[in-house]
Amino acid sequence: MSTVFPSVTPPGPNSTDRTCCSEVQAPMMGTTTHVVLLGEDAPPTDQVIAQMDSYESAWSRFRPGAELTRLGAGNGSPTVVSHPTAMLIERAVWAWRRTGGRFDPTVLQAVRDAGYDRTFAELDPPTESPTVPLVVSGDLPVASDSDTATPGCDGIEVDPRVDLVRLPSGVGIDPGGIGKGLAADLAATSAVDLGATGAMVSIGGDLRVAGEPPAEGWEIELDHHVVAPARINLVDGAIATSTTLRRRWATPHRVAHHVIDPRTGRPSSGALVAVSVVAGEAWWAEALATALLVDWVDPGAEPELLELLEAAGALLTFADGAQRAVGAFATSFSFGGDI
Repeated sequence: MSTVFPSVTPPGPNSTDRTCCSEVQAPMMGTTTHVVLLGEDAPPTDQVIAQMDSYESAWSRFRPGAELTRLGAGNGSPTVVSHPTAMLIERAVWAWRRTGGRFDPTVLQAVRDAGYDRTFAELDPPTESPTVPLVVSGDLPVASDSDTATPGCDGIEVDPRVDLVRLPSGVGIDPGGIGKGLAADLAATSAVDLGATGAMVSIGGDLRVAGEPPAEGWEIELDHHVVAPARINLVDGAIATSTTLRRRWATPHRVAHHVIDPRTGRPSSGALVAVSVVAGEAWWAEALATALLVDWVDPGAEPELLELLEAAGALLTFADGAQRAVGAFATSFSFGGDI
């Protein structure tokens, strides 16, 4: 799940090969959306915002009438949903399988159990510095693995031909970062289809660019909080960041955050504090970032995790500020550490 908002540099006034530009920022999905459209025939930015608002209406777990809320509250019967919702669940299940369950969209109850049972603005803020890594206290009551592990996606069925979805009874979907990533993908590509020469859409740091880039590319700054910001220049594709240092709240026992380790059903407490992934699409970049964040602590998992990056790249940041870039596109990142 991405909570890092990248600083994006739109094309400068001296760019001659693209007409720039229309730009807007707006609150959405519990964070900030940033849209930049290029070209004289680009659609109005409020049209792009309205498109993303429709996704939030369908996916937000804080809206009782949302499609995902109705699915999770059902009795396990097949339900017809909108096409974007079917796409979301189909991709989430695929990402769960591809990452070996390291990314898991069925963490909804675990997120609630961790204290995120109302909007983030309503939660109690932590008193410690936001750059302090999370440490789960050993004296906290711990249930058995069978009680705390997330349900997983084995019982979820999706028929994309007719947008039919079945969730097993008691299983809820938390769209989290993958929802933001897919919304950015759909909005950016749709803007180009509607006439924009190029488009950049970022939802809380889950960012997609589409169409023709400005001459200098899309310059993006990535703030991992414990080290100087890194940079990446995109001409196509997406970047997403997942971190344990943001979207944190206080509970009676500890400070918690929103990135759940599916094996325990508890906030992740691994070696990494932030991961940025560059990939072809933002929904997949987000799923990869979360998978790396929760499992890089296991040395035995590293070869399998690196295999996931055969068509992507990742910037890993550890609690002490050490950084490492890995994957096929590792050299895409400009940062202060050694590769």
